[in-house]
Amino acid sequence: MTLSPFAGKPAPTQLLVDIPRLVTAYYTGQPDASVPTQRVAFGTSGHRGSSFDLSFNEWHVLAISQAICLYREAQGIDGPLFLGIDTHALSTPAGASALEVLAANGVTVMIAEGDEYTPTPAVSHAILCYNRGRTSGLADGIVITPSHNPPQSGGFKYNPTNGGPADTHITKWIEAKANELLAARLAGVKRISFEQALKADTTHRHDYVNTYVADLINVIDLDAIRNAKLRLGVDPLGGAGVRYWSAIAEHYKLDLDVVNREVDATFRFMSVDWDGQIRMDPSSSHAMQGLIGLKERFDVAFACDPDHDRHGIVTPSGGLLAPNNYLAVSIDYLFQNRPQWRADAAVGKTVVSSGLIDRVAARLGRRLYEVPVGFKWFADGLFDGSLGFGGEESAGASFLRRDGGVWCTDKDGLIPALLAAEMTARTGRDPSQAYRALCDELGEPFSVRVDAKANPQQKALLSKLSPQQVTSTELAGEPIQQILSHAPGNDQAIGGLKVMTENGWFAARPSGTEDIYKIYAESFIGDDHLKQLVQQAQALVDGAISGN
Repeated sequence: MTLSPFAGKPAPTQLLVDIPRLVTAYYTGQPDASVPTQRVAFGTSGHRGSSFDLSFNEWHVLAISQAICLYREAQGIDGPLFLGIDTHALSTPAGASALEVLAANGVTVMIAEGDEYTPTPAVSHAILCYNRGRTSGLADGIVITPSHNPPQSGGFKYNPTNGGPADTHITKWIEAKANELLAARLAGVKRISFEQALKADTTHRHDYVNTYVADLINVIDLDAIRNAKLRLGVDPLGGAGVRYWSAIAEHYKLDLDVVNREVDATFRFMSVDWDGQIRMDPSSSHAMQGLIGLKERFDVAFACDPDHDRHGIVTPSGGLLAPNNYLAVSIDYLFQNRPQWRADAAVGKTVVSSGLIDRVAARLGRRLYEVPVGFKWFADGLFDGSLGFGGEESAGASFLRRDGGVWCTDKDGLIPALLAAEMTARTGRDPSQAYRALCDELGEPFSVRVDAKANPQQKALLSKLSPQQVTSTELAGEPIQQILSHAPGNDQAIGGLKVMTENGWFAARPSGTEDIYKIYAESFIGDDHLKQLVQQAQALVDGAISGN
Protein backbone atom coordinates (compact mmCIF):
# COMPACT_ATOMS: atom_id res chain seq x y z
CA MET A 1 0.00 0.00 0.00
CA THR A 2 1.62 3.24 -1.21
CA LEU A 3 0.68 6.20 0.96
CA SER A 4 -0.25 9.46 -0.71
CA PRO A 5 1.81 12.51 0.36
CA PHE A 6 -1.54 14.03 1.39
CA ALA A 7 -2.49 11.09 3.67
CA GLY A 8 -3.63 12.27 7.08
CA LYS A 9 -3.30 15.93 6.18
CA PRO A 10 -6.07 18.52 5.69
CA ALA A 11 -7.61 18.27 2.24
CA PRO A 12 -5.90 20.74 -0.14
CA THR A 13 -8.02 22.83 -2.49
CA GLN A 14 -6.99 20.85 -5.57
CA LEU A 15 -8.64 17.71 -4.18
CA LEU A 16 -12.03 19.34 -3.69
CA VAL A 17 -14.81 18.31 -6.06
CA ASP A 18 -16.49 20.99 -8.21
CA ILE A 19 -20.02 20.52 -6.86
CA PRO A 20 -21.86 22.59 -9.53
CA ARG A 21 -20.17 20.54 -12.26
CA LEU A 22 -21.00 17.30 -10.45
CA VAL A 23 -24.70 18.14 -10.08
CA THR A 24 -24.93 19.44 -13.65
CA ALA A 25 -23.47 16.14 -14.87
CA TYR A 26 -26.14 14.31 -12.83
CA TYR A 27 -28.90 15.98 -14.83
CA THR A 28 -27.23 16.16 -18.26
CA GLY A 29 -25.40 12.84 -18.50
CA GLN A 30 -27.25 10.04 -20.28
CA PRO A 31 -25.81 6.57 -19.60
CA ASP A 32 -25.61 3.99 -22.38
CA ALA A 33 -27.06 0.68 -21.20
CA SER A 34 -24.87 -1.20 -23.69
CA VAL A 35 -21.73 -0.07 -21.83
CA PRO A 36 -21.19 -2.31 -18.74
CA THR A 37 -19.77 0.47 -16.56
CA GLN A 38 -22.81 2.67 -17.26
CA ARG A 39 -25.44 0.08 -16.33
CA VAL A 40 -27.21 -0.28 -12.99
CA ALA A 41 -25.16 -2.67 -10.86
CA PHE A 42 -26.03 -3.55 -7.26
CA GLY A 43 -22.97 -4.48 -5.20
CA THR A 44 -22.96 -5.44 -1.52
CA SER A 45 -24.45 -2.04 -0.64
CA GLY A 46 -26.64 -0.98 -3.55
CA HIS A 47 -25.83 0.83 -6.78
CA ARG A 48 -22.92 3.29 -6.60
CA GLY A 49 -21.12 5.52 -9.06
CA SER A 50 -20.44 9.11 -10.07
CA SER A 51 -22.16 11.45 -12.50
CA PHE A 52 -18.72 12.33 -13.90
CA ASP A 53 -18.30 8.86 -15.43
CA LEU A 54 -21.97 8.18 -16.30
CA SER A 55 -22.37 5.58 -13.56
CA PHE A 56 -24.71 7.56 -11.28
CA ASN A 57 -26.94 9.98 -13.18
CA GLU A 58 -30.59 10.94 -13.06
CA TRP A 59 -31.43 8.20 -15.53
CA HIS A 60 -30.08 5.57 -13.15
CA VAL A 61 -32.16 6.91 -10.28
CA LEU A 62 -35.35 7.17 -12.34
CA ALA A 63 -34.90 3.63 -13.67
CA ILE A 64 -34.10 2.10 -10.26
CA SER A 65 -37.02 3.93 -8.62
CA GLN A 66 -39.45 2.67 -11.26
CA ALA A 67 -38.02 -0.84 -10.93
CA ILE A 68 -38.63 -0.71 -7.16
CA CYS A 69 -42.22 0.38 -7.78
CA LEU A 70 -42.68 -2.63 -10.08
CA TYR A 71 -41.05 -4.92 -7.50
CA ARG A 72 -43.36 -3.64 -4.77
CA GLU A 73 -46.35 -4.23 -7.00
CA ALA A 74 -45.23 -7.76 -7.86
CA GLN A 75 -44.69 -8.59 -4.17
CA GLY A 76 -47.87 -6.94 -2.91
CA ILE A 77 -45.94 -4.42 -0.80
CA ASP A 78 -48.41 -1.57 -0.37
CA GLY A 79 -47.40 0.12 2.89
CA PRO A 80 -45.41 3.35 3.11
CA LEU A 81 -41.87 3.68 1.78
CA PHE A 82 -39.43 5.45 4.11
CA LEU A 83 -37.03 7.58 2.06
CA GLY A 84 -33.74 8.93 3.45
CA ILE A 85 -30.76 10.77 2.00
CA ASP A 86 -27.24 11.51 3.25
CA THR A 87 -25.05 14.58 2.80
CA HIS A 88 -23.25 13.69 -0.44
CA ALA A 89 -23.86 16.29 -3.17
CA LEU A 90 -25.66 13.82 -5.44
CA SER A 91 -28.02 12.57 -2.72
CA THR A 92 -30.36 15.58 -2.65
CA PRO A 93 -31.02 15.67 -6.43
CA ALA A 94 -31.32 11.87 -6.45
CA GLY A 95 -33.85 12.06 -3.62
CA ALA A 96 -35.92 14.51 -5.66
CA SER A 97 -35.74 12.30 -8.75
CA ALA A 98 -36.80 9.24 -6.75
CA LEU A 99 -39.75 11.07 -5.19
CA GLU A 100 -40.97 12.17 -8.64
CA VAL A 101 -41.20 8.52 -9.70
CA LEU A 102 -42.55 7.13 -6.43
CA ALA A 103 -45.32 9.74 -6.29
CA ALA A 104 -46.24 9.17 -9.95
CA ASN A 105 -46.67 5.47 -9.12
CA GLY A 106 -48.95 6.23 -6.18
CA VAL A 107 -46.48 5.04 -3.52
CA THR A 108 -46.98 6.48 -0.04
CA VAL A 109 -43.61 8.06 0.79
CA MET A 110 -42.35 9.19 4.19
CA ILE A 111 -39.77 11.96 3.82
CA ALA A 112 -37.96 13.73 6.65
CA GLU A 113 -39.45 16.68 8.47
CA GLY A 114 -37.64 19.86 7.53
CA ASP A 115 -35.83 17.99 4.74
CA GLU A 116 -33.40 16.63 7.33
CA TYR A 117 -30.65 14.28 6.24
CA THR A 118 -31.46 10.76 7.40
CA PRO A 119 -29.03 8.07 8.57
CA THR A 120 -29.42 4.54 7.20
CA PRO A 121 -30.24 3.12 10.67
CA ALA A 122 -33.04 5.67 11.16
CA VAL A 123 -34.69 4.37 7.97
CA SER A 124 -34.30 0.73 9.04
CA HIS A 125 -35.62 1.58 12.51
CA ALA A 126 -38.63 3.38 11.01
CA ILE A 127 -39.51 0.41 8.78
CA LEU A 128 -39.33 -2.03 11.68
CA CYS A 129 -41.33 0.17 14.06
CA TYR A 130 -44.05 0.65 11.45
CA ASN A 131 -44.24 -3.06 10.62
CA ARG A 132 -44.31 -4.27 14.23
CA GLY A 133 -47.49 -6.30 14.74
CA ARG A 134 -48.59 -5.98 11.10
CA THR A 135 -49.03 -8.80 8.62
CA SER A 136 -50.21 -6.65 5.72
CA GLY A 137 -49.64 -3.11 4.45
CA LEU A 138 -45.96 -3.51 5.28
CA ALA A 139 -43.41 -0.70 4.84
CA ASP A 140 -40.05 -0.74 3.10
CA GLY A 141 -37.43 1.92 2.36
CA ILE A 142 -34.81 3.57 0.20
CA VAL A 143 -31.59 5.18 1.41
CA ILE A 144 -29.74 7.38 -1.06
CA THR A 145 -26.09 7.18 -0.02
CA PRO A 146 -22.71 5.92 -1.23
CA SER A 147 -21.73 5.42 2.42
CA HIS A 148 -18.14 6.51 3.18
CA ASN A 149 -17.15 6.86 -0.50
CA PRO A 150 -15.59 10.10 -1.85
CA PRO A 151 -17.60 13.32 -2.41
CA GLN A 152 -18.12 12.75 -6.15
CA SER A 153 -19.95 9.47 -5.42
CA GLY A 154 -23.65 8.71 -5.41
CA GLY A 155 -25.43 5.64 -4.10
CA PHE A 156 -28.89 4.06 -3.94
CA LYS A 157 -29.96 1.26 -1.55
CA TYR A 158 -33.27 -0.58 -1.20
CA ASN A 159 -34.38 -2.01 2.15
CA PRO A 160 -37.33 -4.43 1.95
CA THR A 161 -39.90 -5.12 4.66
CA ASN A 162 -37.41 -6.74 7.06
CA GLY A 163 -35.66 -3.37 7.28
CA GLY A 164 -32.26 -4.69 6.22
CA PRO A 165 -30.26 -4.45 3.00
CA ALA A 166 -32.03 -6.21 0.14
CA ASP A 167 -30.96 -9.79 -0.52
CA THR A 168 -29.32 -10.77 -3.81
CA HIS A 169 -32.48 -12.20 -5.39
CA ILE A 170 -34.22 -8.84 -4.83
CA THR A 171 -31.37 -6.66 -6.08
CA LYS A 172 -30.87 -8.85 -9.16
CA TRP A 173 -34.56 -8.42 -10.05
CA ILE A 174 -34.45 -4.64 -9.53
CA GLU A 175 -31.13 -4.36 -11.37
CA ALA A 176 -32.42 -6.28 -14.41
CA LYS A 177 -35.65 -4.28 -14.61
CA ALA A 178 -33.78 -0.97 -14.19
CA ASN A 179 -31.40 -1.85 -17.01
CA GLU A 180 -34.35 -2.71 -19.26
CA LEU A 181 -35.71 0.76 -18.58
CA LEU A 182 -32.31 2.32 -19.26
CA ALA A 183 -32.04 0.45 -22.55
CA ALA A 184 -35.51 1.71 -23.48
CA ARG A 185 -34.36 5.27 -22.76
CA LEU A 186 -36.74 5.44 -19.76
CA ALA A 187 -39.85 4.44 -21.72
CA GLY A 188 -42.12 2.97 -19.04
CA VAL A 189 -40.91 5.25 -16.25
CA LYS A 190 -43.78 7.14 -14.62
CA ARG A 191 -42.85 10.59 -13.38
CA ILE A 192 -44.40 13.85 -12.24
CA SER A 193 -42.73 17.16 -11.36
CA PHE A 194 -41.01 17.55 -8.01
CA GLU A 195 -43.50 20.27 -7.00
CA GLN A 196 -46.40 17.92 -7.76
CA ALA A 197 -44.68 15.06 -5.93
CA LEU A 198 -44.21 17.14 -2.76
CA LYS A 199 -47.89 18.12 -2.81
CA ALA A 200 -49.17 14.62 -3.61
CA ASP A 201 -51.63 13.06 -1.16
CA THR A 202 -49.22 10.13 -0.88
CA THR A 203 -46.23 12.21 0.30
CA HIS A 204 -45.95 12.62 4.07
CA ARG A 205 -43.43 13.97 6.56
CA HIS A 206 -41.91 11.74 9.24
CA ASP A 207 -39.97 12.80 12.34
CA TYR A 208 -37.02 10.46 11.92
CA VAL A 209 -34.80 12.32 14.40
CA ASN A 210 -36.94 12.31 17.53
CA THR A 211 -38.51 8.90 16.87
CA TYR A 212 -35.07 7.30 16.66
CA VAL A 213 -33.49 9.28 19.51
CA ALA A 214 -36.33 8.65 21.99
CA ASP A 215 -36.09 4.88 21.42
CA LEU A 216 -32.30 4.65 22.03
CA ILE A 217 -32.85 4.04 25.76
CA ASN A 218 -34.18 0.62 24.78
CA VAL A 219 -30.91 -0.46 23.15
CA ILE A 220 -28.24 1.42 25.16
CA ASP A 221 -28.00 2.06 28.92
CA LEU A 222 -27.95 5.83 28.58
CA ASP A 223 -28.70 6.32 32.28
CA ALA A 224 -25.39 4.66 33.14
CA ILE A 225 -23.57 6.94 30.71
CA ARG A 226 -25.16 10.06 32.16
CA ASN A 227 -24.60 8.98 35.77
CA ALA A 228 -20.93 8.26 35.11
CA LYS A 229 -20.51 11.86 33.94
CA LEU A 230 -18.32 10.80 31.04
CA ARG A 231 -16.87 13.43 28.71
CA LEU A 232 -17.83 12.26 25.23
CA GLY A 233 -16.83 13.59 21.82
CA VAL A 234 -18.29 12.86 18.41
CA ASP A 235 -17.36 13.84 14.88
CA PRO A 236 -20.24 13.15 12.46
CA LEU A 237 -17.74 13.64 9.59
CA GLY A 238 -20.21 15.97 7.93
CA GLY A 239 -22.78 13.20 7.74
CA ALA A 240 -26.50 12.66 8.10
CA GLY A 241 -26.35 12.32 11.88
CA VAL A 242 -25.17 15.86 12.65
CA ARG A 243 -28.48 16.87 14.27
CA TYR A 244 -29.04 13.44 15.80
CA TRP A 245 -26.05 13.76 18.11
CA SER A 246 -27.18 17.12 19.46
CA ALA A 247 -30.65 15.68 19.99
CA ILE A 248 -29.18 12.66 21.83
CA ALA A 249 -27.12 14.91 24.10
CA GLU A 250 -30.12 17.08 24.90
CA HIS A 251 -32.66 14.26 25.33
CA TYR A 252 -30.45 12.18 27.65
CA LYS A 253 -28.53 15.08 29.26
CA LEU A 254 -25.12 13.76 28.24
CA ASP A 255 -21.82 15.65 28.32
CA LEU A 256 -21.42 15.12 24.59
CA ASP A 257 -19.43 17.55 22.45
CA VAL A 258 -20.14 17.52 18.71
CA VAL A 259 -16.68 18.65 17.60
CA ASN A 260 -17.67 19.30 13.99
CA ARG A 261 -21.17 20.44 13.00
CA GLU A 262 -20.25 21.42 9.45
CA VAL A 263 -22.10 19.98 6.46
CA ASP A 264 -20.26 20.74 3.22
CA ALA A 265 -20.61 18.50 0.17
CA THR A 266 -16.90 18.95 -0.67
CA PHE A 267 -16.06 17.51 2.77
CA ARG A 268 -13.19 20.02 2.87
CA PHE A 269 -12.86 19.58 6.64
CA MET A 270 -11.66 15.97 6.27
CA SER A 271 -8.07 14.83 6.45
CA VAL A 272 -7.10 12.87 3.36
CA ASP A 273 -7.25 9.07 3.32
CA TRP A 274 -4.27 6.80 2.64
CA ASP A 275 -4.60 6.88 -1.16
CA GLY A 276 -5.04 10.64 -1.62
CA GLN A 277 -8.83 10.48 -1.75
CA ILE A 278 -11.20 12.37 0.50
CA ARG A 279 -13.06 9.50 2.10
CA MET A 280 -15.25 9.73 5.19
CA ASP A 281 -14.14 6.41 6.64
CA PRO A 282 -14.32 6.33 10.45
CA SER A 283 -12.12 3.22 10.53
CA SER A 284 -9.20 4.91 8.74
CA SER A 285 -6.53 6.51 10.94
CA HIS A 286 -5.68 8.86 8.06
CA ALA A 287 -9.25 10.10 7.61
CA MET A 288 -9.77 10.29 11.39
CA GLN A 289 -6.78 12.51 12.22
CA GLY A 290 -9.04 15.33 13.38
CA LEU A 291 -10.74 13.33 16.12
CA ILE A 292 -7.63 11.34 17.03
CA GLY A 293 -5.92 14.66 17.74
CA LEU A 294 -8.61 15.45 20.32
CA LYS A 295 -8.48 12.10 22.15
CA GLU A 296 -7.09 13.54 25.40
CA ARG A 297 -10.16 15.78 25.74
CA PHE A 298 -12.60 12.91 26.13
CA ASP A 299 -13.12 9.71 28.12
CA VAL A 300 -14.21 8.16 24.83
CA ALA A 301 -14.93 9.65 21.40
CA PHE A 302 -16.45 8.33 18.19
CA ALA A 303 -17.29 9.14 14.61
CA CYS A 304 -19.64 7.89 11.89
CA ASP A 305 -19.59 8.00 8.10
CA PRO A 306 -22.02 10.13 5.99
CA ASP A 307 -25.02 7.77 6.28
CA HIS A 308 -24.02 6.80 9.85
CA ASP A 309 -23.98 3.06 9.28
CA ARG A 310 -20.30 2.75 10.25
CA HIS A 311 -18.51 3.65 13.46
CA GLY A 312 -15.02 4.57 14.65
CA ILE A 313 -13.97 4.51 18.31
CA VAL A 314 -11.21 6.73 19.74
CA THR A 315 -9.89 6.41 23.30
CA PRO A 316 -7.27 8.37 25.24
CA SER A 317 -5.44 5.12 26.05
CA GLY A 318 -5.28 3.67 22.54
CA GLY A 319 -6.32 6.21 19.91
CA LEU A 320 -8.40 4.77 17.05
CA LEU A 321 -9.40 1.18 17.76
CA ALA A 322 -9.26 -1.10 14.70
CA PRO A 323 -12.79 -2.19 13.63
CA ASN A 324 -12.16 -5.92 14.15
CA ASN A 325 -10.79 -5.27 17.64
CA TYR A 326 -13.81 -3.24 18.65
CA LEU A 327 -16.20 -5.88 17.28
CA ALA A 328 -14.57 -8.46 19.57
CA VAL A 329 -14.79 -6.11 22.57
CA SER A 330 -18.45 -5.29 21.84
CA ILE A 331 -19.42 -8.95 21.55
CA ASP A 332 -17.59 -9.83 24.77
CA TYR A 333 -19.36 -7.02 26.63
CA LEU A 334 -22.85 -7.35 25.18
CA PHE A 335 -23.32 -11.08 25.70
CA GLN A 336 -22.35 -10.67 29.35
CA ASN A 337 -24.54 -7.62 29.93
CA ARG A 338 -27.80 -8.37 28.10
CA PRO A 339 -29.46 -10.99 30.33
CA GLN A 340 -32.79 -10.76 28.46
CA TRP A 341 -31.30 -11.88 25.16
CA ARG A 342 -32.13 -15.41 24.08
CA ALA A 343 -29.81 -18.04 25.54
CA ASP A 344 -29.20 -19.35 22.02
CA ALA A 345 -28.66 -15.95 20.36
CA ALA A 346 -25.63 -16.32 18.10
CA VAL A 347 -22.65 -14.12 17.24
CA GLY A 348 -22.66 -12.98 13.60
CA LYS A 349 -19.41 -12.21 11.76
CA THR A 350 -18.20 -12.15 8.16
CA VAL A 351 -15.54 -14.55 6.88
CA VAL A 352 -12.96 -11.75 6.84
CA SER A 353 -13.60 -10.56 10.39
CA SER A 354 -11.09 -11.33 13.14
CA GLY A 355 -10.46 -14.80 14.51
CA LEU A 356 -10.49 -13.15 17.93
CA ILE A 357 -14.27 -13.06 17.55
CA ASP A 358 -14.24 -16.86 17.17
CA ARG A 359 -12.28 -17.16 20.39
CA VAL A 360 -14.60 -14.74 22.23
CA ALA A 361 -17.70 -16.62 21.05
CA ALA A 362 -16.20 -19.96 22.14
CA ARG A 363 -15.38 -18.60 25.58
CA LEU A 364 -18.92 -17.22 25.91
CA GLY A 365 -20.38 -20.55 24.80
CA ARG A 366 -22.19 -18.83 21.92
CA ARG A 367 -22.71 -20.22 18.43
CA LEU A 368 -20.71 -18.46 15.73
CA TYR A 369 -22.64 -17.55 12.58
CA GLU A 370 -20.03 -16.86 9.89
CA VAL A 371 -21.28 -15.47 6.57
CA PRO A 372 -19.93 -13.93 3.34
CA VAL A 373 -19.17 -10.21 3.15
CA GLY A 374 -22.40 -8.19 3.13
CA PHE A 375 -24.59 -7.10 6.03
CA LYS A 376 -27.71 -8.49 4.31
CA TRP A 377 -26.75 -11.93 5.64
CA PHE A 378 -27.45 -10.76 9.22
CA ALA A 379 -30.83 -9.13 8.59
CA ASP A 380 -33.09 -12.15 9.19
CA GLY A 381 -31.23 -13.24 12.34
CA LEU A 382 -31.36 -9.76 13.84
CA PHE A 383 -35.02 -9.57 12.87
CA ASP A 384 -36.06 -12.75 14.71
CA GLY A 385 -33.58 -12.46 17.60
CA SER A 386 -31.58 -15.58 16.71
CA LEU A 387 -28.57 -13.28 16.23
CA GLY A 388 -27.65 -11.09 19.17
CA PHE A 389 -25.00 -9.23 17.20
CA GLY A 390 -23.97 -8.93 13.58
CA GLY A 391 -20.72 -7.23 12.64
CA GLU A 392 -18.43 -6.89 9.66
CA GLU A 393 -14.77 -6.00 9.38
CA SER A 394 -15.44 -2.63 7.75
CA ALA A 395 -16.81 -1.12 10.98
CA GLY A 396 -20.46 -1.99 10.42
CA ALA A 397 -22.52 -3.56 13.18
CA SER A 398 -25.93 -3.80 14.78
CA PHE A 399 -27.36 -5.64 17.75
CA LEU A 400 -30.60 -6.33 19.59
CA ARG A 401 -32.58 -4.17 21.98
CA ARG A 402 -31.89 -4.69 25.65
CA ASP A 403 -35.00 -6.89 25.88
CA GLY A 404 -33.86 -9.08 22.98
CA GLY A 405 -36.19 -7.57 20.37
CA VAL A 406 -35.13 -6.28 16.99
CA TRP A 407 -33.65 -2.76 16.88
CA CYS A 408 -32.20 -2.33 13.39
CA THR A 409 -31.51 -4.89 10.68
CA ASP A 410 -29.07 -2.66 8.80
CA LYS A 411 -25.73 -1.38 10.03
CA ASP A 412 -26.13 1.23 12.75
CA GLY A 413 -23.10 3.40 13.48
CA LEU A 414 -24.69 5.28 16.35
CA ILE A 415 -25.36 2.38 18.72
CA PRO A 416 -21.83 0.87 18.62
CA ALA A 417 -20.54 4.40 19.28
CA LEU A 418 -22.82 4.83 22.27
CA LEU A 419 -22.02 1.29 23.42
CA ALA A 420 -18.39 2.37 23.79
CA ALA A 421 -19.60 4.94 26.29
CA GLU A 422 -21.85 2.43 28.07
CA MET A 423 -19.07 -0.11 28.56
CA THR A 424 -16.72 2.62 29.78
CA ALA A 425 -19.36 3.82 32.24
CA ARG A 426 -20.27 0.39 33.58
CA THR A 427 -16.86 -1.31 33.68
CA GLY A 428 -14.53 1.62 34.33
CA ARG A 429 -12.42 0.55 31.34
CA ASP A 430 -12.48 2.17 27.93
CA PRO A 431 -12.73 -0.12 24.85
CA SER A 432 -8.95 -0.03 24.22
CA GLN A 433 -8.29 -1.22 27.77
CA ALA A 434 -10.95 -3.91 27.37
CA TYR A 435 -9.25 -5.03 24.16
CA ARG A 436 -5.88 -5.35 25.88
CA ALA A 437 -7.48 -7.55 28.54
CA LEU A 438 -9.03 -9.75 25.84
CA CYS A 439 -5.66 -10.16 24.12
CA ASP A 440 -3.97 -11.06 27.40
CA GLU A 441 -6.50 -13.85 27.83
CA LEU A 442 -7.12 -15.09 24.28
CA GLY A 443 -4.11 -14.00 22.24
CA GLU A 444 -3.35 -10.91 20.19
CA PRO A 445 -4.20 -10.86 16.47
CA PHE A 446 -1.97 -9.14 13.90
CA SER A 447 -3.91 -8.34 10.78
CA VAL A 448 -3.68 -6.57 7.46
CA ARG A 449 -5.73 -5.98 4.33
CA VAL A 450 -3.96 -5.61 1.02
CA ASP A 451 -5.77 -4.02 -1.95
CA ALA A 452 -4.60 -4.36 -5.53
CA LYS A 453 -6.02 -3.37 -8.89
CA ALA A 454 -8.03 -5.98 -10.76
CA ASN A 455 -10.11 -5.62 -13.91
CA PRO A 456 -13.58 -7.23 -14.20
CA GLN A 457 -12.17 -10.33 -15.89
CA GLN A 458 -9.57 -10.81 -13.16
CA LYS A 459 -12.20 -10.27 -10.47
CA ALA A 460 -14.38 -12.95 -12.09
CA LEU A 461 -11.48 -15.42 -11.94
CA LEU A 462 -10.91 -14.63 -8.27
CA SER A 463 -14.55 -15.11 -7.39
CA LYS A 464 -14.40 -18.67 -8.73
CA LEU A 465 -11.40 -19.83 -6.71
CA SER A 466 -11.98 -23.34 -5.38
CA PRO A 467 -10.40 -25.33 -2.51
CA GLN A 468 -8.90 -27.70 -5.11
CA GLN A 469 -6.68 -24.84 -6.35
CA VAL A 470 -4.81 -24.91 -3.02
CA THR A 471 -2.42 -27.84 -3.39
CA SER A 472 -0.23 -27.07 -0.39
CA THR A 473 -0.93 -28.76 2.95
CA GLU A 474 0.83 -25.98 4.89
CA LEU A 475 0.41 -22.24 5.19
CA ALA A 476 3.15 -20.09 6.72
CA GLY A 477 4.64 -23.08 8.53
CA GLU A 478 1.42 -24.50 9.98
CA PRO A 479 -0.81 -27.35 8.74
CA ILE A 480 -3.88 -26.13 6.87
CA GLN A 481 -6.99 -27.00 8.88
CA GLN A 482 -9.74 -25.65 6.64
CA ILE A 483 -10.20 -24.29 3.12
CA LEU A 484 -13.51 -22.51 2.60
CA SER A 485 -15.23 -21.38 -0.58
CA HIS A 486 -18.59 -21.21 1.20
CA ALA A 487 -19.31 -19.59 4.55
CA PRO A 488 -19.89 -22.11 7.37
CA GLY A 489 -22.80 -20.14 8.83
CA ASN A 490 -25.15 -20.23 5.83
CA ASP A 491 -23.25 -22.21 3.16
CA GLN A 492 -23.31 -19.24 0.79
CA ALA A 493 -20.42 -18.69 -1.62
CA ILE A 494 -17.89 -16.21 -0.26
CA GLY A 495 -16.86 -15.14 -3.76
CA GLY A 496 -13.28 -16.17 -3.13
CA LEU A 497 -11.36 -18.40 -0.76
CA LYS A 498 -10.44 -18.58 2.92
CA VAL A 499 -7.53 -20.73 4.12
CA MET A 500 -7.15 -21.37 7.86
CA THR A 501 -4.55 -22.77 10.25
CA GLU A 502 -4.50 -22.95 14.04
CA ASN A 503 -2.91 -19.52 14.41
CA GLY A 504 -3.60 -17.72 11.15
CA TRP A 505 -5.73 -17.37 8.05
CA PHE A 506 -6.09 -15.46 4.84
CA ALA A 507 -9.06 -14.72 2.60
CA ALA A 508 -8.95 -13.47 -0.98
CA ARG A 509 -11.94 -11.96 -2.72
CA PRO A 510 -12.77 -9.32 -5.34
CA SER A 511 -14.42 -6.06 -4.31
CA GLY A 512 -18.11 -5.79 -5.15
CA THR A 513 -17.97 -2.04 -5.76
CA GLU A 514 -14.44 -1.19 -6.96
CA ASP A 515 -11.95 -2.54 -9.53
CA ILE A 516 -9.72 -4.05 -6.89
CA TYR A 517 -9.23 -7.35 -5.11
CA LYS A 518 -8.64 -7.70 -1.41
CA ILE A 519 -6.48 -10.04 0.60
CA TYR A 520 -7.28 -10.21 4.30
CA ALA A 521 -4.80 -11.96 6.59
CA GLU A 522 -4.46 -12.46 10.33
CA SER A 523 -1.87 -14.07 12.57
CA PHE A 524 -1.95 -14.87 16.27
CA ILE A 525 1.84 -15.40 16.22
CA GLY A 526 3.28 -12.07 15.09
CA ASP A 527 4.17 -9.69 12.27
CA ASP A 528 6.70 -11.99 10.59
CA HIS A 529 4.13 -14.77 10.41
CA LEU A 530 1.60 -12.29 9.04
CA LYS A 531 4.00 -11.31 6.26
CA GLN A 532 4.40 -14.97 5.31
CA LEU A 533 0.62 -15.36 5.16
CA VAL A 534 0.30 -12.37 2.84
CA GLN A 535 3.14 -13.49 0.58
CA GLN A 536 1.65 -16.95 0.11
CA ALA A 537 -1.82 -15.53 -0.41
CA GLN A 538 -0.47 -13.12 -3.00
CA ALA A 539 1.18 -15.98 -4.89
CA LEU A 540 -2.09 -17.88 -5.03
CA VAL A 541 -4.07 -14.84 -6.18
CA ASP A 542 -1.52 -13.94 -8.84
CA GLY A 543 -1.76 -17.49 -10.15
CA ALA A 544 -5.54 -17.26 -10.29
CA ILE A 545 -5.48 -13.94 -12.12
CA SER A 546 -3.07 -15.27 -14.73
CA GLY A 547 -5.32 -18.28 -15.22
CA ASN A 548 -2.72 -20.75 -13.96
